Amino acid sequence: MEALDETIVLGSGTYRYEPLAEWAKLPAGWTLGEVPSIAIDDCDRVYVFNRGDRPLMVFDRDGNFLDSWGEDLFLKPHGLHIGPDQSIYCTDEGTHTVTKCTLDGKVLLRIGVPNQPAPRMSGKPFNRCTHTALSPSGDIYVSDGYGNAAVHKYSPDGKYLMSWGGSGSDPGQFNLPHKIACDDDGWVYVVDRENHRVQIFDGDGRYETQWNNLHRPGGMYMLGRKDPLFFLGELPPHLAHNRENPNLGPRISIVHRGKLVGRVDSLDGPGNGLGQFTSPHGLAVDGRGDIYVGQVTRSTWPLLFPGRDLPANPTMLKKLRRLPAA
Repeated sequence: MEALDETIVLGSGTYRYEPLAEWAKLPAGWTLGEVPSIAIDDCDRVYVFNRGDRPLMVFDRDGNFLDSWGEDLFLKPHGLHIGPDQSIYCTDEGTHTVTKCTLDGKVLLRIGVPNQPAPRMSGKPFNRCTHTALSPSGDIYVSDGYGNAAVHKYSPDGKYLMSWGGSGSDPGQFNLPHKIACDDDGWVYVVDRENHRVQIFDGDGRYETQWNNLHRPGGMYMLGRKDPLFFLGELPPHLAHNRENPNLGPRISIVHRGKLVGRVDSLDGPGNGLGQFTSPHGLAVDGRGDIYVGQVTRSTWPLLFPGRDLPANPTMLKKLRRLPAA
């Protein structure tokens, strides 16, 4: 990290970013809740899934407010992604459902019965599901992490096909499968958050390999579907014995073919400042390479700073403008 003409610069080399202050321009009197996930459409419109009164807010890339919807659909938003056909998949931890919608909020498909979770750790869908991904043929993968330890596979029309996983730390087991992605070759990437890794499977759940050397990876954005680049949001340590330890996050690690190619660290450790992160839980990258960071600051703050009051304006959404390579 470096300072350049009083501009805060995060990252280095090919991946350098300027954090922008107060990017999102909300209508008067509106507020954002925690932002667990973000998605971007083909026109660089930014879809912000948040735990406020208006769960799905839409902005242009300059932060101008465009639309909102979802008030009657979601209880505790968690995962969001947009498929190649520009349908948006909304994973709601609170109602234990996945809802496929048009970009203006028309419901096309709903998987799961609202407010009727499967038994905890049963391996059956869903108990506090977290995120979705699409196979090259349109099959739907759902990570099911807070009350389960599984990935479920559905046909494009929502027919249940199979599940895999189970609680544990062995290959193919999970300790909070948190985000998921699938590339054009059919590889399925699962953020296994509390096992500090990303596991990679074939389309039928057979374990292939894993990426290590991560700290509580929570956010994941796959840029491109062929030979993709991955942006991984790593959460900070929060236990009494390690919460002040350096080089553990919060940060964004950039990975290509399993190798670290860039890293964007929070400036001077976790915090609510312009160049800082508390919890890069949701990530998205637009057509110009700018990064949008969703945070769950309200939940994370008391773990990071016990006894310190939550800031009056906790930052839930950040934009990092990509700068030319150094």
